[in-house]
Amino acid sequence: MFTGLLIVLLPLLLGYLVPVRHAGAMAMINRGVNASVYLILLLMGISLAGLDNLAGQLSQMGVQAGLLFSITAATNLLGLLWLSRRLRLRVGNSPVVANAPTSKLTAMLGSLALVGVVMAGVLIGLLLGWLIGEPAYAWAERLAEWALYALLALIGCQLRNSGMSLKQILLNRFGLAIAATVAACSLLAGLLAAPLLGLSWNQGLAMASGFGWYSLSAILIGDQLGPLLGGVAFFNDLARELLAFVLIPLLIHRATPLAIGYGGATSMDFTLPVIQQHGGVACVPIAVVSGFILSLLSPPLILFFLSL
Repeated sequence: MFTGLLIVLLPLLLGYLVPVRHAGAMAMINRGVNASVYLILLLMGISLAGLDNLAGQLSQMGVQAGLLFSITAATNLLGLLWLSRRLRLRVGNSPVVANAPTSKLTAMLGSLALVGVVMAGVLIGLLLGWLIGEPAYAWAERLAEWALYALLALIGCQLRNSGMSLKQILLNRFGLAIAATVAACSLLAGLLAAPLLGLSWNQGLAMASGFGWYSLSAILIGDQLGPLLGGVAFFNDLARELLAFVLIPLLIHRATPLAIGYGGATSMDFTLPVIQQHGGVACVPIAVVSGFILSLLSPPLILFFLSL
């Protein structure tokens, strides 16, 4: 039962064991992660092109993603709102950053570009099927599997060399509380959504365990449950990030844990510049710790639930 889990977790663990001290090597790893994500999402689109009744399947994917996102958003917003009232964390007069490294619009466009990659993959798959007379999804799935192993090893390196020590993580009670709330509320959403999506309870938990890390959740889910559910996971987690971009400026001064935490795993990277820009430098360590914990939890949780 756990053979598939071990096979996929092994590259992640091996990557985590590799210390990287050279800045140039770390930059190459970061570029490798980005390239692998784009490649695998392109291959996922090609796999989608091989589905029977493609239009109907894509329509079903949209309905399922919308349903899962609605339930996930509701549980996360309620849980983080409760936490905001309990923690009473406020950014106060913390200085904001006028020139954050990424604007909200640029970050949103970068996220939406990934949707374009998936759609391009669908078009390429349809074109290849028309040209060669046979579906291209079989080789696309095999190539995506090997690209996934490489991606997991590179992600392991990133997590090991993120600059966050165990002491820094464990001593930041705000980041820990936010991450725990997001994880618990997301898993509850997965359990609630599973029967509505026609999934088993463990599949529902796996679908909800991306915590906003849409590139990885789509890849892991798609590899185990097929491209259709991989697409559902992708759009569910992507929608979380896009809503976070809207919520952060509106709520960072009124419900700080909600604004920091709603982005889930992305609060340590994609949504961090927006948190920094509107909430100030005091929010940065909290966001990084929360995002780091959720990023660390996501791959093993997805794989564990899928192995049950």
